[in-house]
Amino acid sequence: MGILAEAASLLEERLGPAGRDLRVERVVVGLFFTGVRLSDGSGGVCYTPVKEIPQAVCCPTSAGRTFDPVNVRGTGVWEVIEALESGEPIKAAVAIATLNALSASWWARASHLLPYTIESGKDAQDVIRMPAGASVAVVGAFVPVLRRLKQRDGTWWVVEQDPRTLKPDELPHYVPAADARDVLARADVLVVTGVTLVNHTLEEILAVARPGAEIAVMGPTASMVPDPLFERGVRVVGGVWVRRTDEFLDVLAAGGSGYHFFDTLADRIVIQRPA
Repeated sequence: MGILAEAASLLEERLGPAGRDLRVERVVVGLFFTGVRLSDGSGGVCYTPVKEIPQAVCCPTSAGRTFDPVNVRGTGVWEVIEALESGEPIKAAVAIATLNALSASWWARASHLLPYTIESGKDAQDVIRMPAGASVAVVGAFVPVLRRLKQRDGTWWVVEQDPRTLKPDELPHYVPAADARDVLARADVLVVTGVTLVNHTLEEILAVARPGAEIAVMGPTASMVPDPLFERGVRVVGGVWVRRTDEFLDVLAAGGSGYHFFDTLADRIVIQRPA
């Protein structure tokens, strides 16, 4: 069972009867992020994989590649969750946003039962351990992490699908995603974007990571129960917890990005694997 399926199974078991009748009340597929609101008010978010939808230029071709916009409201969450491993990017994004909303629902109901601590108002990059001289591989162009790497000694690489997202002084560290296996296996520290959950590459990345490496998975898309990630060697999970769901979705619908909702409509959260 993969990471997303394991997380869904855990949530179905932990929520029990309280989760069986939950429904999706609202879906927003924004320019940067996709969000949902559940019938208990919980909100969830996922990166919108626009670049992975070449058919988006044609309405008739794209029509069957998403949940039916007319009828998705009121759909049971477990029906939506079935699309977690979908090859249709928008369906997968809506399903992951729903998974993250279910995670928030569980956290709110059982905060005293969690086997880990969720810290709010903290940036995950601040708790990543980067000893002097450690080699670092970053999957995804995390601007704050890259800024930190430029200020320290040591070898570092940036694994990206699109080098246009990198600045000129970052390009010497660029590694194409197709050629990344070697650096992922060599890195002492591995920082991975949660977007890899949407394109279904996170499993492979974690499988080739060096045993004992410091691993963090970060970004709003990673705002899920962390157990499956911890079991695969991840120590730090950074995401968001949506607090003002309807306002949050309004911002996404207007093309908003993280700059418009961090620390106001959604709290940054950090979860660390128990020692």
